[in-house]
Amino acid sequence: MPEPEHIGELSSPASALTVFLCGDVMTGRGIDQAFPHPCPPELHEPYVRDARDYIALAEDRNGSIPRPVGLDHVWGDALAELARRAPDVRLINLETSITTSEAWWPDKDIHYRMNPAHVACLTTARIDCCALANNHVLDWGYEGLRETLATLRSAGIATAGAGAHLEEARAPAVLDVPSKGRVAVFSLGSESSGIPPTWAAGVDRPGVELLADLTPTTARHVGARVRAINRAGDLVIASIHWGSNWGYQVPSAQREFARALIDEAGVDVVHGHSSHHPRGIEVYRERLILYGCGDFLNDYEGIRGYEGFRGDLTLMYFVTLEPTSGRLLSLRMTPMQVRRFRECRVSAADARWLQGILNREGRRFGTHVLLEEDDTLTLQWS
Repeated sequence: MPEPEHIGELSSPASALTVFLCGDVMTGRGIDQAFPHPCPPELHEPYVRDARDYIALAEDRNGSIPRPVGLDHVWGDALAELARRAPDVRLINLETSITTSEAWWPDKDIHYRMNPAHVACLTTARIDCCALANNHVLDWGYEGLRETLATLRSAGIATAGAGAHLEEARAPAVLDVPSKGRVAVFSLGSESSGIPPTWAAGVDRPGVELLADLTPTTARHVGARVRAINRAGDLVIASIHWGSNWGYQVPSAQREFARALIDEAGVDVVHGHSSHHPRGIEVYRERLILYGCGDFLNDYEGIRGYEGFRGDLTLMYFVTLEPTSGRLLSLRMTPMQVRRFRECRVSAADARWLQGILNREGRRFGTHVLLEEDDTLTLQWS
C-alpha cells in the first residue's frame, strides 16, 4: 500500500514555526551603484571594468532604472509577501562583502561589495540572519570581512559561517523565537562552490567555515557542534554553499551528505545554495532538503548565455516546521522575477514554468508541487 501523500496543510498549529529562506542575495556591484552612496565603480574583472556597466546591461534588457533607487527597491513585491506570510525567522545567504575596503582579493576574477551605508537594504526586509560561508564574503580581503561582520552586527543582523578565527566561523547563529523556541543556523561552505581553500578560517586566521569534504565523518563533526549548543526543542538549519552555478544535477555526494546531516548531526532543514536557478527538493525522514534555492537578488539580468535556465525567476521559500520535533509541516513557495534590479510577481505562465521544473527535478526525490490559484507553489511529498 503506498504511503500517504502530504499536501502542505498537513498540520499547522498555532505553535508552528515558519522560516523564510531564499538563495543567494548579492546587493553589490551594479546594485550598489544604483543606491544613493555607491562604492567606487572600478572593477578588477577580466571583461567588465566599471560596475555601472551592469546597470546599463539590465536597462538594455528591461528598461530604465531611475537612480538613485531607495534601499527597499530591490525587494519590490517580496516585501508585501513577507508581510503577508509573517515568517518567524528570515534567513538569507549574503553573497556580498559590506565594506569600503580597497584590498580586493588578487587571485579572484569577480569581487562583490556594497557600501556599509546601504545596509538598510537588508534591515528593510527585516532579515534576521545572514549565512556567510560562501565564495564572495572575502572578496575585499580580511579588512572587508571585518567590516562586513561589524556592519551586520551593528544593524542587529546575526551571522554564521565566517569570523575572525575558526571558533567564531564555526559558531552558529542562535535565534530566539518568543513562545516557540530557538533556531540554530550553521553556515557551511564547500570548495565546489568556488570558495578558495585559502579562505578557510584557522585557529588564528580570519575566514569561513570550509568543509573538508562531504563524508559522514564530516557530518558527524558538524553533529558534535550541534550537540554542544542544542537544547531540547531547538530547530537546526544547515545553510550550505555548494556545487555549480548552472545545471540541475544533484551529485550523489551532496545527497548523501544532506542525509548524513539529518541522520548524524540532527539537522532539521538543509538550506542549499550556489546554483543560479532552483534545483530539486527532497523530504527525507520528514526533514526538508533544498539542494539549490537559486539566486534571489543580483545584478545579472542583462548577462546573456544561460537563458534556458531562466535565472530571472526566483523563489521565496516559506518553511513551516513543528517546533517540538523539527518535522516539516509545509513548504510554500512564492515565485518572483527580477526586473530592473527589483523583485516582481510573476505571470501565470512563468509560475507554471517553475512548477514544471520543480516537478521534473523533484520526481527523483519523490516530491512535486501544486500550483495554487494565486500562482504560489505548495510542496507535496510521499
